[in-house]
Amino acid sequence: MLEDTKTALERWGGVHTLIDRWLEQRRDMVVTLVELQEACDAELETVTKERIDAFSETLMDYISGGHFEIYPQLRDEAVAFDDQEALALADHLLARLEMSTQMVLEFDNDYSTPVRCQHYAARLPAWLERLTKGLTERFALEDQLIARLHAAHAPLHASEAASAPRALS
Repeated sequence: MLEDTKTALERWGGVHTLIDRWLEQRRDMVVTLVELQEACDAELETVTKERIDAFSETLMDYISGGHFEIYPQLRDEAVAFDDQEALALADHLLARLEMSTQMVLEFDNDYSTPVRCQHYAARLPAWLERLTKGLTERFALEDQLIARLHAAHAPLHASEAASAPRALS
């Protein structure tokens, strides 16, 4: 999962500052997730609410960044290019992203208070595994959004432009 995040950053990095920051936020969130999983594997009883809160905060920041900054930016770009196919794809992908958003909100709710944290402590490893699967799928959908709604409209780099096939006149 971390390797996929690095690959996405390499693929889309530098394309747009907002997307760059968001992909960096994704990487940081994945690192925090892996560290929390390792802590659960080592000794679940010692995992503190503060540690869960730190992960949950990075997770919620990442999800919020997508919904309130990145996705609208990508849609605006497709609108600006009058790319109806991209807009239809965006609607489809955003609907699919909603499932993992709901899962993240459920996780945040389950571990929102010290009492709930203690009550659900034994479920934490399973929750993290479920989140890992859901986030992996989410990242693939988000990467499709970036590819279709942003990278497709980005100007070609000079080296790509020189080697791109030219239309016959």
